[in-house]
Amino acid sequence: MSDSADSGANADGGGSGDDAPAQVSSPDYHSENHTAAQTCGWTANALRGEGKCYKYIYYGIESHRCIQMTPVVKCNERCVFCWRDHKGHAYELGDVEWDDPEAVVDASIELQKKLLSGFGGNDEVPREVFDQAMEPRHVAISLDGEPTLYPYLPELIEAFRDRDITTFLVSNGTRPEVLRECDPTQLYVSVDAPERHTFDQVVGAMEDDAWEKLLETMEVLADKDETRTVLRTTLVEGENMRNPDWYAGFYQQADPDFIELKAYMHVGHSQGRLDRSSMPDHERVVEFAEEIREYMPEFTELRDVPASRVALLAKQKDTWVPKLKKGSEFWERDPVVGD
Repeated sequence: MSDSADSGANADGGGSGDDAPAQVSSPDYHSENHTAAQTCGWTANALRGEGKCYKYIYYGIESHRCIQMTPVVKCNERCVFCWRDHKGHAYELGDVEWDDPEAVVDASIELQKKLLSGFGGNDEVPREVFDQAMEPRHVAISLDGEPTLYPYLPELIEAFRDRDITTFLVSNGTRPEVLRECDPTQLYVSVDAPERHTFDQVVGAMEDDAWEKLLETMEVLADKDETRTVLRTTLVEGENMRNPDWYAGFYQQADPDFIELKAYMHVGHSQGRLDRSSMPDHERVVEFAEEIREYMPEFTELRDVPASRVALLAKQKDTWVPKLKKGSEFWERDPVVGD
């Protein structure tokens, strides 16, 4: 799962061809074996001083210093709202020669530097901002595919942490046994339906037990003490924007720290599956979030970012990752801006 559709990246690619690399078939990605990266539109905006991603507003993630990557461009779901070409997502993985976690980290950093290198000569980008971007401090493991299909994901998170890079992992929750061993800075799990029938219609899982695995993942999240957890729902008008009380009941199983409700965006290959009317406006997203919050009184805070059509439910006003607050030891250690 990715935010590329929201962030302004090219969402029309993603098809596969006979001459495409074995593991990464999208022409829009820079890749090294099965590791792929792509410049987020918000990264480019932040470099030019044109605004930052809502993840900065909510959590403190510096957009121009964030790698958007994945260790596997394969997925075991066919979500109706996905902007990618489902034909490029076959996930038979038996013959993959997996790189070790250190190699994936190295590839991610080098791919990011290559992707951003052209900004170094852009007059709109201050030199100090470009220098910061060349030293990434965050990684969003969310570009494409399902990261838990990579067999060394817990070790990959540790490898990024060893480089002093915060990790933000996005998963569809179909591999609870993997997520149980993963402790990123922040763990997102997609919940795009509150019950089985809507799940089957919207998510299109390729595995018969995907719903049961998602339920198990809710239990895994509830047991997470150190890792910040987020449930995220992509809202599709006419498909899954109903029964807010059911969503509240489902969410409560995971005891999440945050809930993100974000509008489906009518871009890329999703345009062949859904009508433009399926894209709710920001006011509708906030309205639905308020309806859910009525059943979850512990979530006292509702924040929203109109530019991204996203609403956040939180239990406290201060939602930033503690280590990302200005003046923290994390930033004092920074190779560019630290002391």
